[in-house]
Amino acid sequence: MPKTYEEINEKIKKGEVVVVSVKEAIEITNHKGLKEAAKEIDIVTTATFGPMCSSGAFINFGHSNPPIRLTKTMLNGVMAYSGIAAVDTYIGATEQSLSNPKYGGANIIHDLVAGKQIELIGHSKGSDCYPNKFVKRHIRLSDLNEAYLFNPRNAYQNYSGAVNTSTRDIYTYMGRLKANIGNINYSTTGQMSPLLKDPQFRTIGVGTRIYLAGTRGYVSWYGTQFNTSAECNDKNIPIKPAGTIATIGNLKEMKAKYLKPIYLRNYGVSLNVGLAIPIPILDEDQLAQAVISNKDITTQILDYSKNPKGIIKNVSFEDLNKGVVSIAGKKIKTYNISNIKLAREIETELIAEIKKGNFLLQKPIEQFPLNKSVKKMVVS
Repeated sequence: MPKTYEEINEKIKKGEVVVVSVKEAIEITNHKGLKEAAKEIDIVTTATFGPMCSSGAFINFGHSNPPIRLTKTMLNGVMAYSGIAAVDTYIGATEQSLSNPKYGGANIIHDLVAGKQIELIGHSKGSDCYPNKFVKRHIRLSDLNEAYLFNPRNAYQNYSGAVNTSTRDIYTYMGRLKANIGNINYSTTGQMSPLLKDPQFRTIGVGTRIYLAGTRGYVSWYGTQFNTSAECNDKNIPIKPAGTIATIGNLKEMKAKYLKPIYLRNYGVSLNVGLAIPIPILDEDQLAQAVISNKDITTQILDYSKNPKGIIKNVSFEDLNKGVVSIAGKKIKTYNISNIKLAREIETELIAEIKKGNFLLQKPIEQFPLNKSVKKMVVS
């Protein structure tokens, strides 16, 4: 008999819910079989922690006296977007400081959450209703009216590994790629990764409640570059970049350790984001997807020295996680730029919140499209 969100939420309220990690779900299913495991398990938790460049925060500073409509805003020397209204602004994670390219929007977001003071400098052309033309002050997160993380593209459903076949090292958003296929960089939590556990987006959609950077958040829409037409393997798992989610949550409630800035040489600044998503086990089919392990999740290894990037090899995450993959008879070291340890930490926090009755499931109010592809920019 299929379960419902209402039934699972009642179990959460009564303290009777069975919520387990992906690893535990795999062990239970292997021991008891899919049918019995689906009866027993109510929720499987998933998590990821890694660079998510398409992230940022909306901030409202409060009105000055006299009021100002910001048209140019600098936060610790980092440009923020002020083409919204009055004292609203958006700070993008990858925006870099004009004086220090290793410091950027990701650092601003982290510093605010960490309780640090930030210098605000704002300019305006002035108007009858907003006569002030300049403000300068120092702010903390607690000084702000609103501050919420809004990330247009998080938690890629799958992502390709990266190599470099050229004769010189190259520096990318996947990190340093050594010449002559000197390393393989990849970024995933594999069998823990949220969108790989619900590949048909039955439970992840608009309105899904998630655990974002240490607090409750939501899926606000499907993410940019969302692609549900990507090629899949025999387990119905995409083998290359596919689905994404747009996420939102209260920055004032988040934890700095789950919003870590990173500087990537010759690329710039990015933001490591930690998030966890509970997958309700509504039936056996849902559990069957949730317990697919690293050996059955594959991705492509692409050559980042070419344009377009050529496919070098298809490989499982189990093999990537072993630390060495063979390409053309050569053993190549692998490196995961995602942080499995912190992903497990945030997943453990989510499990605890669910068990304490503090985190209920939210059924999507709208499903994602299952036939959407990605368009390329046409340059004339």
